[in-house]
Amino acid sequence: MLKSLILELNSLYSREKSEHSKRFFKTGKGEYGEGDVFLGIPVPKVREVAKKYKNISFPNVEKILDSKIHEHRLIAGIILTNNFKSNPDEVFNFYIKNAKKFNNWDLVDVTAPKIVGNFLINKNRKTLYNFAKSKNLWEKRIAIVSTYSFIKEKDFGDTLKISEILLSDKHDLIHKAVGWMLREVWKKNEKVLEDFIKLNYKNIPRTTLRYAIERFPENKRKKFLKGDFKD
Repeated sequence: MLKSLILELNSLYSREKSEHSKRFFKTGKGEYGEGDVFLGIPVPKVREVAKKYKNISFPNVEKILDSKIHEHRLIAGIILTNNFKSNPDEVFNFYIKNAKKFNNWDLVDVTAPKIVGNFLINKNRKTLYNFAKSKNLWEKRIAIVSTYSFIKEKDFGDTLKISEILLSDKHDLIHKAVGWMLREVWKKNEKVLEDFIKLNYKNIPRTTLRYAIERFPENKRKKFLKGDFKD
């Protein structure tokens, strides 16, 4: 089954789209995606293939995750999300064990809320705080993006606490992820986000702030950018 999956995925290779993906996902020397190899397959097409191989074994999923090819790791993540409802404990534990292999922002974003976030909705969330304090970029992104599942339930506490931990992080991908989650909080409760910004304004990276307030009315957005919180 593993060989068949790899052959089918590799047959969808597109040189043009592969070159575009290399630039889009910053694969140059010293960039976050350095060395990542792309087949140039659109995500919907990867999802189609993943449905055919839902029953592939965990050891084979792990082998795919070890691949240098981006879409191989992506399909492994999608297969895990497809199996989460039927086997949540095993999928979650497998994901946490292999978290560093989801080593690009799209791999994290496609999987973390559906697996980590959904699993932890009614459980202890210590794992997220351990990841937030990790030195690994992808574990840190998993920590904040997983809270998207809580936000949907109007549970904002962990999003705000983990955001505070990550405000001092230097990486642009963390700045963007935190801003994105804060914006999702705003969609559910405007006051919660506004209070958070007022309290932490001096420590919020500009990218994070811009993402968080992106959908504010224009006049209000400009005021918050300046730190002008007067009504």
